[in-house]
Amino acid sequence: MQLWGKAPAIAERSARAVLMTAMVAVLAACGGIVPTTGGPSPTRPPVRPPVRPGPSTPLPPPPQNALVLGVRAGPAVSSLPMTAAKAAGALASFRESCARLTSRTDGSGLTRPADWRAACAAAAGWGTASPIGFFASYFETVRVGDGSAYATGYYEPEIAGSRTPQPGYSVPVYAFPPDLVRARPGDAQPLKDGRMPLGRYGPDGRFTSYFDRAQITNGALGGQGLEIAWAADPVEFFFLQVQGSGRLVAPDGTVTRIGYAGQNGLAYTGIGGVMRDRGLVGSGPGQYSGSMQGIMKYIREHPVEGHALMNQNRSWVFFKVLNGDGPLGALNVPVRGGASVAADPRFVPLGAPVWLDLDRREANGIWVAQDTGGAIKGANRFDTFWGAGTRARTVAGGMSGRGSALVLVPKGTLARLGAGPGTR
Repeated sequence: MQLWGKAPAIAERSARAVLMTAMVAVLAACGGIVPTTGGPSPTRPPVRPPVRPGPSTPLPPPPQNALVLGVRAGPAVSSLPMTAAKAAGALASFRESCARLTSRTDGSGLTRPADWRAACAAAAGWGTASPIGFFASYFETVRVGDGSAYATGYYEPEIAGSRTPQPGYSVPVYAFPPDLVRARPGDAQPLKDGRMPLGRYGPDGRFTSYFDRAQITNGALGGQGLEIAWAADPVEFFFLQVQGSGRLVAPDGTVTRIGYAGQNGLAYTGIGGVMRDRGLVGSGPGQYSGSMQGIMKYIREHPVEGHALMNQNRSWVFFKVLNGDGPLGALNVPVRGGASVAADPRFVPLGAPVWLDLDRREANGIWVAQDTGGAIKGANRFDTFWGAGTRARTVAGGMSGRGSALVLVPKGTLARLGAGPGTR
């Protein structure tokens, strides 16, 4: 997820989010860790007649996907400089994704659920001896568009937080509110992807935008019983929201994992980009690095301006308590550090392996697309997940890599799409 703002894609990331990293450093909007929005539906106001499309209300254009953009055959999987350790991690993550791969519709248009069954059946019984051989046996590669890739990074933050209110823990962590819904057809203009926007219905029955960050911070959701926890530091919590998931550590050492439950429907704004536009990013006097650490430093050294800066990002992420051994991505399976990547599902089948060849060596190799993010939009835009801890925070916070990407699809896909054999 990246601070610079919406790069070309989120896990989402959370409903994913829900979104961190940067062009010069971090914070995409990730996502975080990201499912599509949902939540219980409130009592509906009276239904008004829908607006019928006409000359003044044109139908939205069909959303672009990989098939529309165009794909071509990539090199054989066996020619990729894959390491056994990286392949083993990707195989484990691919195996966890198979239940969804073989049942969900692929928004990229590249594959069908049945295409994945042979590889998934093999993965279920594949041993540990030759993980590279698994991918070489069952997959071929495609380039989506020109294949030029950009990757940022995200991680699972760990911050001070408590499930119960107590002194020093005053920043509310809200569950998904029941009045946050999608507009009914005719009550608002559809989004570019054809979905109706998120918002709320007022007392007059009219649909409007949901509360933004400033309004929520000032108490717009208070008194509704939506608090699932309280954080100690509003700055740390802001960055946890950008990530889309995290761990809350209570004073007694109890750890609670929280994950992306949804988002208020307002656009994500990377505050690093705002700082850059204001001349605050650089190496000169009074300037700060564009990394997450540099942005945090600015906010802490300028608390009034920093508070206003955070409110420039009107997006707000809601959470739920998670049980399990990892944060959940958009596929509703755990994302794994060094193995999972967020991608735009219009261009990469969620659950598919991805090969990255970047100018950041630590991010090179095979990953599995298991998440989405608010700023992860467009072909060959990725957000690499690094897990939790100090190293994960450092690597994700400074990740900004450019190079090329390949999507691994089941053998036979290229022939069906008329893209030729995967030999070049």
